[in-house]
Amino acid sequence: MNTPRRILTFATAMALGVAPMLFAQTYPTGNDPRNGLKPGKYDAGEAGEGLRLVSFSKKPAQFDSVAGLRFINSDLAFGGHYVYEGNFAGFMVWDVANPAQPKMVAVVPCITSQGDPSIVGHLLFISAEGNGNRNDCGPQGVKDMADHMAGVRIYDVSNPAAPKLVKNVQTCKGSHTHTVIPDPKNKDVIYIYVSGQQGVRPDSTKYGCIGSTDPNDVNSSLYRLDVIRVPLKHPEQAAVVTGARIFTGLSPAAQSEMRKAAMAARASRGGRRGGARNAVTGQAGAAQAGAATSAAAAPAAERADPMSTGPRNCHDVTAYPYIHRLAGACASYGLLVDITDPEHPVRLDAAADTNFSLWHTAVFSNDGSKVVFTDEWGGGTAPNCQATSMMQMGGNAILTIKDEKQMTEHAYFKIPTAQSAQENCVSHNGGLLPVPGRDLMVQGWYQGGIDISDFSNPDHPFEVAYYDRGPIDQPNDTSKASARSRYTIGGSWGAYYWNGYIYSSELARGFDVYELTPTDKLSANEIAAAKLVRMTQYNPQSQPHYTFPAAFPVVRSYLDQLVRNNGLSSDRTTAIDKTLTTAESQKGAARAATLTKLAAQVDKDANGASDAPRVKTMASEIRRLAAGAK
Repeated sequence: MNTPRRILTFATAMALGVAPMLFAQTYPTGNDPRNGLKPGKYDAGEAGEGLRLVSFSKKPAQFDSVAGLRFINSDLAFGGHYVYEGNFAGFMVWDVANPAQPKMVAVVPCITSQGDPSIVGHLLFISAEGNGNRNDCGPQGVKDMADHMAGVRIYDVSNPAAPKLVKNVQTCKGSHTHTVIPDPKNKDVIYIYVSGQQGVRPDSTKYGCIGSTDPNDVNSSLYRLDVIRVPLKHPEQAAVVTGARIFTGLSPAAQSEMRKAAMAARASRGGRRGGARNAVTGQAGAAQAGAATSAAAAPAAERADPMSTGPRNCHDVTAYPYIHRLAGACASYGLLVDITDPEHPVRLDAAADTNFSLWHTAVFSNDGSKVVFTDEWGGGTAPNCQATSMMQMGGNAILTIKDEKQMTEHAYFKIPTAQSAQENCVSHNGGLLPVPGRDLMVQGWYQGGIDISDFSNPDHPFEVAYYDRGPIDQPNDTSKASARSRYTIGGSWGAYYWNGYIYSSELARGFDVYELTPTDKLSANEIAAAKLVRMTQYNPQSQPHYTFPAAFPVVRSYLDQLVRNNGLSSDRTTAIDKTLTTAESQKGAARAATLTKLAAQVDKDANGASDAPRVKTMASEIRRLAAGAK
């Protein structure tokens, strides 16, 4: 199916905080297979292109509830043949040695909200935010602040079937999300950057927190990300060692009228500026599980809401240790940060977009030349992918990075289908799909399903593949209504490629595994090349760098791309394909000779080719393959 591309491209470079000139855009009016799918929790209609559902596993009985957000699933982390799935009320461990039949290894009830996980060796880290969380993981809520847990929980999962709590690391603003950053000088140490969305905790003095609302106060705990240092051999010694002060000097970002309206609606539900939370109740962007203490328990200074300042929190930060960079999705700004020294990060650039409601998360291209920021318009609980929803909000923005320090925004991308009013939908979490010569991102869009987009050309992103289910609820069934939505909140929290498969955490339903299938936008060779990338561990917010071995699928991926984009004449692509087929049937010196000769011919093909850089890269890959055959 040829789906119309839905993008908005900048006509000129955007000055910070100034509305850019954008091309007009509307939703496509064609008959997309995703439109009008049958509702149902477990029997909804399904539509897909380029993706096949391999397996679906229901939530365990302990978390099988759709009451508000108390038991929704959250993010994923990957280690060995295990997938760790977070939940607002604990976490699960799945054995995916056979992706067609995942096995539930462990269910750990622990009121945590929102429970985002990361795995490093045998240590599992879980984010905890809100005053409903207890040190002992109990569900009874917090009346005595001595029982309160807001920060990062550390578990020993040496035996994945029996996780053991090692330590609760308390932080000043709790942990909505967190990001692992390895110490570049000591392999036995990691740092955890903690993104806390609530205000400074009411029992702040106990943990050395300072609730000053002055953004110029260098001692304020409000305007920083807490940084935890973890000695991997002694995780019980993990502690907050510093604060990442990456907001200094940022003034409030300009807002479009659309964004002002969205923020006003968000504030009416208890939130503020990109989902930051009340210091005590922890309510807003995602409701907290468990009981909360009264707002009167917090000093007035700690409850103050400094609306006239720039950001004081990040929703997510994505580290790319390979290039010592971090992309901070910080409510009203997208930040680029140098993390060469994790204890002393340096902000390099800040981008604002008047149409962005909430800079939510980020994904770098593998070469570090681009970064995609997502906009979680509506906090993930609103139906913001309808035919009448604003196209300028709730999608992705693609930015290029010049000289590793300067960002320029280029275009927006949003899924090209109109979802129903029952479906919470907006751009959410994802990561790279490793394909040679392309920048592909797979991500969850809540009840908009999962989607793969190509942002290789930052001015012209387009959809590559998708898989979607119909809404969980019938149009008039509001029996599962909550303070956040008239309907059940569900869909894909995040979707990630891991060793040949795509895994998705479904908020209300459970756990999905998908497999790529060839289409005119993604070839069998490109899929085979992606499967050559193997990882032993993957935390999406700590982005790994991937490389490809010398292999025929890698060479053929470039050839398929040249055919697809008419980058080289058809007579030459046909001849190259024939020679590669001959080489595949050969061995040793004969194969090396055939490939070496072919590489020399392809070098000459670059002259006059419409996609000369790709032709040259293919020639280099042919040489690499020849060297391995000798």
